[in-house]
Amino acid sequence: QVQVVESGGGLVQAGGSLRLSCAASGNIFRIASITYMGWYRQAPGKQRELVADITSNGSTDYADSVKGRFTISRDNAKNTVYLQMNSLKPEDTAVYYCNLGSPPRFTSWGQGTRVTVSS
Repeated sequence: QVQVVESGGGLVQAGGSLRLSCAASGNIFRIASITYMGWYRQAPGKQRELVADITSNGSTDYADSVKGRFTISRDNAKNTVYLQMNSLKPEDTAVYYCNLGSPPRFTSWGQGTRVTVSS
């Protein structure tokens, strides 16, 4: 099993910044095989959506709504993925979830961290 823990959420004013972190722990063999790390978010009344993801070779993908404002990065030595969020907007308000894994063999979700952006 792989446990996933997110941190770094909070309340911030529009235009501000936050950095989210997501760390994996547990089965060291599964952790070593992680190839995919992604951040998703779910706003009230909406479906969960991809924000950004990064593969083991460093390839990244971003939702159009966050391009140029958010940056995803990973530290393989720490089994951690980060999401730097700049120029935050009220529409970025959501619960942010981390997903790690080696699809299709396994993926693990965290419990989420709440981000609230006030106008």
